[in-house]
Amino acid sequence: MSQDEAAGTALDQSETRAMAERLLAALADGSRSSDSEAARIVGLRRLSGGANMETWAFDREHEGAIEPLILRRLPGAPAANSATDRAVGELSLADEAALIVVAGRHGVPVPTVRQVLHGEHALGQGYIMSRERGEALPFRLLADDRYRDAREQLAYQCGQTLARIHQIPLAALPQNLPDHSGAVLFQRAQALLDSYGNVSPVLQLGLNWLREHQHDHQHDHQHGPQHDPEHGPARRTLVHGDFRNGNLLVDEHGLVAVLDWELAHIGDPVQDLGYISANVWRFGSPKPVGGFGEYADLLAGYASVCGAAPSMESIHYWQVHAALSWGMVCLLMLQMYRSGQDASLERAAIGRRLSEAEIDLLLLLDGEPDGESS
Repeated sequence: MSQDEAAGTALDQSETRAMAERLLAALADGSRSSDSEAARIVGLRRLSGGANMETWAFDREHEGAIEPLILRRLPGAPAANSATDRAVGELSLADEAALIVVAGRHGVPVPTVRQVLHGEHALGQGYIMSRERGEALPFRLLADDRYRDAREQLAYQCGQTLARIHQIPLAALPQNLPDHSGAVLFQRAQALLDSYGNVSPVLQLGLNWLREHQHDHQHDHQHGPQHDPEHGPARRTLVHGDFRNGNLLVDEHGLVAVLDWELAHIGDPVQDLGYISANVWRFGSPKPVGGFGEYADLLAGYASVCGAAPSMESIHYWQVHAALSWGMVCLLMLQMYRSGQDASLERAAIGRRLSEAEIDLLLLLDGEPDGESS
């Protein structure tokens, strides 16, 4: 979804006025400037999409200057959101905002966090950030001539950006960042499959394969991020967790910002490279990296920052994991629909794609890295 998608939901006048006043107060919180007294909020609207998170676009206007902004918060009534609420991942929105700030300080292109919301703001759990120029809708990015030049360099830029993410010191990260390294990742996956009665033997087959081959690729990029020269690569870095076409804001010149950090965690850095080259995130394009680029460019961009890149065997391993993860999302949506917990068309449409994920898994288990040129 574009950060500035036009199709949104408008509020009635009284709701708009009340929310605008709260946004102004939140933005003025902690500021010594008196500018807020003459400022106003215009164009407030909820953007389409996002069942797990509300996204609102608006402008802060002051003396003719316009600041485009985004409000990202948990859905539902603000009063219902508590400090312990979480987004779709394990990260609180406050920690997500803190992580974005850290990433920006380490050269990762991200929006600027303007304000983390607190209880007195009466807006729920979330934060306000800059609304950057660009497009994130995959089908527009892959088909529109406007982004032709951007597509040519986007895989390389993604490689560079992922390397910068993976080089952020662990000590600089929010303390509440979940750790999914080692066996934890597979234990979580097995628990989810067990909870739904292991209705997909293919997903279980994929998980078994990942466990069996866990150590086969541990020493492939010996000079990569977080490398310990005495003990080999310590494969624990920041992982974005959802780095893909659709969460990348792009303009005519290429990558503008990395969005949606709610699935960030500590883990194996190659997970991100396998994820962006998963079949599900190519949206029908034959190009393996996000539907817009080639492996060689992704890896060249990665190596340009950290001096080395992972092997294709390691990327293949994490493509298997990406296919398994997408299959489990489809399974979750299917069970939500069948149980009546959420009988929406969206849940059913995603749930029916379980078979696609199973096919992807079987093809990956039978072959080489998906989409690699011979």
